[in-house]
Amino acid sequence: MPIRNARFYQTLGLAARAGLISSGEFSTMQALKAGKAAFVLVDEAASANTKKEFEDGCSFRSVPCWETEGNRLAQAIGKPGRMCLAVHTGTLADKLKTLAGAQE
Repeated sequence: MPIRNARFYQTLGLAARAGLISSGEFSTMQALKAGKAAFVLVDEAASANTKKEFEDGCSFRSVPCWETEGNRLAQAIGKPGRMCLAVHTGTLADKLKTLAGAQE
């Protein structure tokens, strides 16, 4: 089920401006492989292949992988067309995890 919490997306935009995310397929996978990712977000409008790629990669590395509402991810970070991103570990990532859990 996609994340629908508006505060989550506002905080995600703050993380983007602070430089605490890696967005785009290549950068997201690099952050995941380097162990920088606290969790990965994939847009619900992403292709099935993209979703499977990140679900498998996250599962292998024991990193959470969550789905977001369609096009909210790109809108939140201010980069049109982005379908996935990794949030780097830290305090802001912990806050985002709390906000994502609060909506469920």
